[in-house]
Amino acid sequence: MNELPQQLANGLILGAMYGLIAIGYTMVYGIVQLINFAHGEIFMVGGFGALTVYLWMPDGFALGAAVPLMILGGIVVSVAVATAAERFAYRPLRGAPRLAPLITAIGLSIVLQQIVWMWYPDAKKDHPFPQFEGGPIDVFGASVQRGDLFVLIAAPLCMFALGLFVTKTRSGRGMQATAQDPDTAKLMGVNTDRIIVMAFAIGAAFAAIAAVAYGLKNGQVGFRMGFLMGLKAFTAAVLGGIGNIYGAMLGGIVLGVAESLATGYIGDIPGMDLFGGGAWKDVWAFTLLILVLLFRPQGLLGERVADRA
Repeated sequence: MNELPQQLANGLILGAMYGLIAIGYTMVYGIVQLINFAHGEIFMVGGFGALTVYLWMPDGFALGAAVPLMILGGIVVSVAVATAAERFAYRPLRGAPRLAPLITAIGLSIVLQQIVWMWYPDAKKDHPFPQFEGGPIDVFGASVQRGDLFVLIAAPLCMFALGLFVTKTRSGRGMQATAQDPDTAKLMGVNTDRIIVMAFAIGAAFAAIAAVAYGLKNGQVGFRMGFLMGLKAFTAAVLGGIGNIYGAMLGGIVLGVAESLATGYIGDIPGMDLFGGGAWKDVWAFTLLILVLLFRPQGLLGERVADRA
């Protein structure tokens, strides 16, 4: 029990990253009913965009001052790739059977991985990511690294800003209308193409912020990092209720905390020593998803954001 605050802190940090990425999945699905499996690679290219900005900076530039510029660079790259994917890969298939855009998304994911692997300098190995100097900080009995504080601050701010945007702005109301009935929304004067691009862009921006948090936490970025993080984020979106932006963050936090607690405590249960440790954390994460889908298939919140309007 003495380790519980630390395990909860680890889970919140990991879950906040999952939640930020999951918002991209859930926004796109809520509006165009598309599972964008390339979103994990949108997260990945955002990390490389942020790293590139840092490498362009002069030596001795303070990391605290560099992080906002790195976030901006990551967002620019992620949004550019996401909007290009929407325009040239997904929009031509908007009226096609659902299997076609799904296969396209998987293919796009592989293409983006290979582009980074082939064209980014030395991308065949993981690149070191800058780290904050100084030791960990004690937060309510848990030891939290300075880089981890970034995602603990960024995630609630992003959710608060997105909630205001969706509920208080004209574009946000257009997003809700498009998610509820795109044909009627178009008849009412809503530019549904612009709304869909906006959903892709917002999800990509959040993924880029999560990529900076990932780099600050793990000290490196690599071209493979998007696959597993994207898969976990999709799991979080389904867990919280696909199409619900608040459910995506809730699902991410639940998934992260469940992983952390399983890693820390499953091995201490008599007869379960073989199933503890970090090697089994992915297994327990997907076991949780299966249980939720068995007993509550609509997810924890199970309500599309459009239905809140």
